[in-house]
Amino acid sequence: MRDKTNGRYMKYGLFLIVMFMLFVFPVLKPPLFFLSLLFTAYMYVALAESWNLMGGYTGYISLGHIAFFSTGAYTTAVFMNRFGVSPFATALLGGFFAAVLAALVGYPVLRLKGAYFTISSLLLAVVMQLIFMNWDFVGSSVGLWYKLLPVSIEINRMIFYEVMLFLATAITLIVRWVEKSKFGAGLIAIREDEDVAKTMGINSPWLKMKAFILGAFFAGVIGGVYGYYIAYVHPEVTFNINTSLLILLMSFFGGCRTWVGPLFGAIVLSLVNQLIVTFIGAEISRILYGMLLVVVIIFMPDGVIHYIRGLFVHRKIRHGDSIL
Repeated sequence: MRDKTNGRYMKYGLFLIVMFMLFVFPVLKPPLFFLSLLFTAYMYVALAESWNLMGGYTGYISLGHIAFFSTGAYTTAVFMNRFGVSPFATALLGGFFAAVLAALVGYPVLRLKGAYFTISSLLLAVVMQLIFMNWDFVGSSVGLWYKLLPVSIEINRMIFYEVMLFLATAITLIVRWVEKSKFGAGLIAIREDEDVAKTMGINSPWLKMKAFILGAFFAGVIGGVYGYYIAYVHPEVTFNINTSLLILLMSFFGGCRTWVGPLFGAIVLSLVNQLIVTFIGAEISRILYGMLLVVVIIFMPDGVIHYIRGLFVHRKIRHGDSIL
């Protein structure tokens, strides 16, 4: 019992040390490239974790998560340019409007299952892109520019680095809590067999709606911060289906049935993606990621985390056998 308690304290202590080092990293004044690189990694961690509420725990594979992300980005741009609202306040508004969108489309869309749900979620992103492309109030095909913060580029990058790190940490901890809660147990039961879950008294439609709205809210907040970070939003930029595919790949690569999997997958693949795009090219990276997605789905359906955990368990068993 004491060993378990000590192990738990060691995990908490290591977590606090790592987080402290990450938060003070900008103080060391590293090159801006590294701040931008880590900002992108944190963003994908947050997006993958928010996607995992439906795609991983509930088993409803969505390709329309980018619609909620883009809703948050456009909300920030509109409220800043039209009404002069603070960018970080508008990020929360972006989450709110993304959640409202999820609530509106959730009832009809969540009645579908399997490939039908996946296709309908993709259509949601396509339809939203067309609407924003032809809506003058949000800039239509011209897009919208943001008013930059009156600070130097170094301070600007430091601020957004810290904000996205906070969001990634908070969303990951919330998703971890969901996994271990009664709410998460209900979502996992739906994933395993929704009909059996209903016979056990689980309110499947309500749980799916809650997960859908919560994931959309997180994506909207992330989009609100990201839109201001790049200082420009356009339907072809924010509604990029490649982002949805990358989120899906990160979650599956790490292991979408646990909160650790998307975290691991997002960190590894976002860094690899940046290196491939920088030194090889964006087109080649899409081909490589498409091939990797096929390989992961066929040969590693439980993700890399499943194999890593298996190795640790095997080592513990061997260590125990050697002691005995």
